[in-house]
Amino acid sequence: MKAIVMNAPGGPEVLKPETLPDPKPTRDTDLLVRVKAAGVNPVDTKMRAKPSGYPAPLPPVLGCDGAGVVEVAGKAAVGFKPGDEVFYCQCPAGERLGNYAQYALVDHRLAARKPKSLSFEQAAAVPLVLITAWEALHNRVEIQSGQKILIHAGAGGVGHMAIQLARLADTEVCTTVGSREKAEFARSLGANHVILHKQQDFVQATLDWTGGRGVDVAFDTVGGKTLAQTFAAVRYYGDVVTLLAPGPELEWSVPRVRNQRLSFELMLIPVFFGLTDAMRHQGEILRRGAELMDHGKLHVHVDTVLPLAQAAEAHTLLATGRSMGKIVLAVD
Repeated sequence: MKAIVMNAPGGPEVLKPETLPDPKPTRDTDLLVRVKAAGVNPVDTKMRAKPSGYPAPLPPVLGCDGAGVVEVAGKAAVGFKPGDEVFYCQCPAGERLGNYAQYALVDHRLAARKPKSLSFEQAAAVPLVLITAWEALHNRVEIQSGQKILIHAGAGGVGHMAIQLARLADTEVCTTVGSREKAEFARSLGANHVILHKQQDFVQATLDWTGGRGVDVAFDTVGGKTLAQTFAAVRYYGDVVTLLAPGPELEWSVPRVRNQRLSFELMLIPVFFGLTDAMRHQGEILRRGAELMDHGKLHVHVDTVLPLAQAAEAHTLLATGRSMGKIVLAVD
């Protein structure tokens, strides 16, 4: 099969087209999927740059998101059969290759039927960002109707999904973005208030929006200085959920004095540690998300589609921060 292979850590240039043997199912829970499209995510670039930073050995083929057609379904892959169109988030780990390839082995618990209303390219853009946003908002902090929520980087992959999920839960959403174009995009998704963080102090702007009280929940997708500053924008006894590990320089006095709760979200953990119940939960999130999309209640924005051979260019584009929503590789 054609695949994009990483033979050493480094920049986008380490991603090279190669021909590899087709994978063969090894478990009764496996689906062999002919990949039609693969999503590109920031975690892919981090795996490329520092594969040693992940809890399981990474194979040479990256890519967590995929959409395609089932060619073989294992005996225990209940609910799936050859010919089914599916989408899934099966991150590369151990002997399991990622989705920058023509074929992928996917645990059926991580997969769901592709939304009928979406193309393969659109469907491949969904899984990681949908699961991440859903688990962060509904499982880590259990958002409630009427709450005010701050979502960082609302025009990004996770952010643009989080805005919609938060609005579907009848919350009010404030989001940070880097440009006026991204501000308009965030408003089109339902954001109630948009902060241009390069021009405004987002903490003060958030406090102004909430009458000085602070938001009930903040969802940080940026980390570093942004996470450190976010606590001051959250109310007493409020919640902060982040995708990034705090650095050693983080000052904890504000969240400590405000009795705030900090939660972490890394949706790849179930695959890395074989947590089957959590894997089933992620498959259920995809099924519920597919229903919302087919009913027109949830949307994914694909900024750019590139052919598989241009995976390096996709990583370079992602690093610029200029894209909105997702970048996708068309495999076929």
